[in-house]
Amino acid sequence: MRKTDLAKADAKKIMSKVSPGHASSFGKAPEVIDKREQRRRDQALGLVPFAVKLHCDLVAQLNAQATARGLDMNQLVGELLSRCPT
Repeated sequence: MRKTDLAKADAKKIMSKVSPGHASSFGKAPEVIDKREQRRRDQALGLVPFAVKLHCDLVAQLNAQATARGLDMNQLVGELLSRCPT
């Protein structure tokens, strides 16, 4: 990378940290969790990252079902997989 590219990347990082929150979160201090802390929390809960590639139609169905049931996508997929016989 050139020096100007590095400067632009640094500026983007700074601006993302300084940018104001959304109007819906007005008056609430946003909970900032870095990736390391999130990884520690997930490990404490016994969660393991598991990436798969799915067809976009199936993902759309999963998203629709998750929002209809008020669940997180991770919770929905975990529930569906736990129902499957071994």
